[in-house]
Amino acid sequence: MNNTPASRRCLLQTGLLATLAALAPLALCGAAQAADWPTRPITLVVPFAAGGTTDILARVIGQKLSENLGQPVVVDNRAGAGGTLGAAAVARAPADGQTLFMATVAHAMAPGLYKNLSYDFIKDFEPIGLVATTPNVLLVHPSLPVKSVPELLAYIKAHPGEVNYGSAGPGSTEHLSGALFSARIGATMTHVPYKGGAPMMGDLMAGQIQMAIETSPSASQPVRSGKVRALAVTSLQRSALYPGVPTLDEAGVKGYEVNTWFALMAPRATPQAITKRLREALHRVLGLAEVTRRFDELGVTAGDLEGERLANFIRSETTKWGVVAKESGARID
Repeated sequence: MNNTPASRRCLLQTGLLATLAALAPLALCGAAQAADWPTRPITLVVPFAAGGTTDILARVIGQKLSENLGQPVVVDNRAGAGGTLGAAAVARAPADGQTLFMATVAHAMAPGLYKNLSYDFIKDFEPIGLVATTPNVLLVHPSLPVKSVPELLAYIKAHPGEVNYGSAGPGSTEHLSGALFSARIGATMTHVPYKGGAPMMGDLMAGQIQMAIETSPSASQPVRSGKVRALAVTSLQRSALYPGVPTLDEAGVKGYEVNTWFALMAPRATPQAITKRLREALHRVLGLAEVTRRFDELGVTAGDLEGERLANFIRSETTKWGVVAKESGARID
């Protein structure tokens, strides 16, 4: 057998050509898939109840994605287990671009809270783009005799375990935000989980619970109507939506920072040509003047991360919230 350098180069070149020839049909197939896609309505899974912030944002971008992609985008609310039931359903869905998922910071929190998840948030999803970010707002019912964070801290410490704080469910953003708050102030509160942010806010406005740390869009109208009182925002900068409301850090809970984010995801192994079209469509949607106006009304900021940059952000968030879960002692079996 001839084993000269020239013959080895020839063999390598032949092998490379054979590999490229084998991959060419796959590339053409992926391009054809993207050209034909979408061929039917797209399902956008919202893993929380209708009426909450995630649902509102999904419907805003879903309508515009539909116009961009030429097929209806149907919002499918699959609430439960802090958003993990909907995530699990999408992780098992065919990777054909027909099923998408609105992930939130709650899904980065879940690995540190749940002992056994049926999916891997890092490995089982393809990040499309960051839709929006928003601070949370510390809310109390007006019947609670407090008008500032220091007064609330004094009240909680004087009534250990008697102040009930609501959440959209175990493992939700509101749950871990409240658990972190309780840990930082060194006082005990009682967690009351609901099946979504909307029913939780209904009970807060009715006085059935006394407190919640809710996302800004869901809180804005109840605050304006006087049905709940905003004491602080959870970002390190004040929110234009709540003029005069301090940050928790300013109000004495030093270092407290929670920002809720929302990201469009697809099942892992969705063809790159399809995820590229999705990223381009989402980018166009987030640049629309009417979407910008709606986001301003809701108190959210359009996202500017996509692809690998978003994947890196999600990895860092998952690590961060794993530490917070351990610090707060929050755990869901």
